[in-house]
Amino acid sequence: MVYTVTITSQGQISIPAVLRRELGLDKSKRAIVSVEDKKIVIEPVKDFLELGGSLHHKAIKGKTIDEIIRLEEEAVAKGFVDEYKKSKSKMDESILR
Repeated sequence: MVYTVTITSQGQISIPAVLRRELGLDKSKRAIVSVEDKKIVIEPVKDFLELGGSLHHKAIKGKTIDEIIRLEEEAVAKGFVDEYKKSKSKMDESILR
């Protein structure tokens, strides 16, 4: 579907009702607006409550909260080390040029 809309002097547009219904947008909903390949992209923001349970497959089961915290701290530390190694490698490459 392609629609022509008017841009107001304040830079506003009206999203056609058909598209609002299709995306589940109403006056109380929020949307994310971004630019991709020189096109404006409008995406509905998910309601926080709709996300309930969406990450259950990522849950760490069979561990205490202290074990999970330790695993997370180790993962963060590893991430910092990996980023440092990457940036150091880039610096070394630029020095050698």
